[in-house]
Amino acid sequence: MTPDLLSPNQHTILETAVHPRNHLAFLSQAEIDRLIDRNADGLYPLIRSCALAILNSGVNTDDSVGLFAKHQDFDLTFARHPRGLRITLHHAPKQAFVDGVLMETIHDMLFAMLRDLLLIRDLVTVRPDQPGIAATDLVFQVLRNAKVLDAERELNTIVCWGGHAINKVEYDYSVRVGEALGLRRFDICTGCGPGAMKGPMRGAAHGHRRQSWRHGRFIGITEPGIIAAEPPNGVVGDLVIMPDIEKRLEAFVRIAHGLIIFPGGVGTFEEILYLMAILNAPHNHEDPLPVVLTGPVESTDTLHAFHTFLVETLGSKATGRLELIIDDPGAVAGRMVEGREAIRRHRRQAEDAYFFNWTLAIEDHLKIPFTPSHEAMASLNLHRDQPATDLAQNLRALFSGIVSGNVKPAIQAAIQRNGPFIIRGDPTLMHAVDRLLARLVAERRMKMQGGYTPCYRIQTE
Repeated sequence: MTPDLLSPNQHTILETAVHPRNHLAFLSQAEIDRLIDRNADGLYPLIRSCALAILNSGVNTDDSVGLFAKHQDFDLTFARHPRGLRITLHHAPKQAFVDGVLMETIHDMLFAMLRDLLLIRDLVTVRPDQPGIAATDLVFQVLRNAKVLDAERELNTIVCWGGHAINKVEYDYSVRVGEALGLRRFDICTGCGPGAMKGPMRGAAHGHRRQSWRHGRFIGITEPGIIAAEPPNGVVGDLVIMPDIEKRLEAFVRIAHGLIIFPGGVGTFEEILYLMAILNAPHNHEDPLPVVLTGPVESTDTLHAFHTFLVETLGSKATGRLELIIDDPGAVAGRMVEGREAIRRHRRQAEDAYFFNWTLAIEDHLKIPFTPSHEAMASLNLHRDQPATDLAQNLRALFSGIVSGNVKPAIQAAIQRNGPFIIRGDPTLMHAVDRLLARLVAERRMKMQGGYTPCYRIQTE
């Protein structure tokens, strides 16, 4: 890579060239042609947004509008090179560089982003998005192409969910849990952002070092709308970009050998409700995937409020798989060890792969992307007279829409034009939702910086 001079404002690098390497260097001539032609498939604006987010890796923000406003001059161009491809970055954020040279992890994430977006565009063109095995096959192909799936590794991938906007005590606790996992040589997979997505990775990295374990992996799974609003944290080693939220969620549960949930906001509840919809399907009752909700003792009231909401809305039977462990990192990690052995036995009996859970049944309606519009949000079936799996899916869509309203510029613009989303449902359910959302706002779990203006309005029928 060729370093160059700072631009006049001293906050960006005026121009520098970077080249792919290792498995990221293998681009076909057709793929290079599409990159050079910035109008091809309309892909360039998405590439630019994701590239800028990656170059801001480690910056704790969920204000994508403000982030992009600071870097309106940023651009990237593509050209052929004897090594296959040369990317020239113009006015790239200075914090991505050390002495004018792009950081190694950011370099690799930049090309991982191109790898995934090009593959996704090809797969979606050849096989249009659809529910069923086609969607699962797409998830598998993206993970395989990213070299995340490894048949030689043990069942050691722990998926950690939790909020980007958490307090220091909760963040430190997530680091302690991560270290307990790292001491047991677990790999960590998160949504790749800050907060409870970074803490377990940071802690596990320390645990790996203490065990002289040099083969640990830190996998961040995201999607274009999320990564553009929430740059990756600085610990992510393997970045994977899925085409949409639903495939991102499916990727989490397909590769997980255990799930740990820390305190979070609406995005965390979207993930929990997606999981509850899956685990309550009859075909999945025998799957032993361990699921733990945990946090420090200071967050006891919050954790109980989260658990109470799930019981009030879905019922105690539907939430029976969710274990609550407070302020005990060793117990959390120990539960993951126990669960791993149960998964090993189950996968052997089912003749399923260790590295990708093919036998987990995910209903088609959980694979269809939910596009949060005012009409779609107002039309959600938010009534208790339906199976817990269906209610969990509808609540999942509700929280997904609020996430989009909080962080995605296109949805925020629609809310600016048309007002907040209107959420309607039966009184008991709406009161439970209102109490939870009010708590998330009061605890500042909706937004990292500045005050929060709700993107929704709740009405009862």
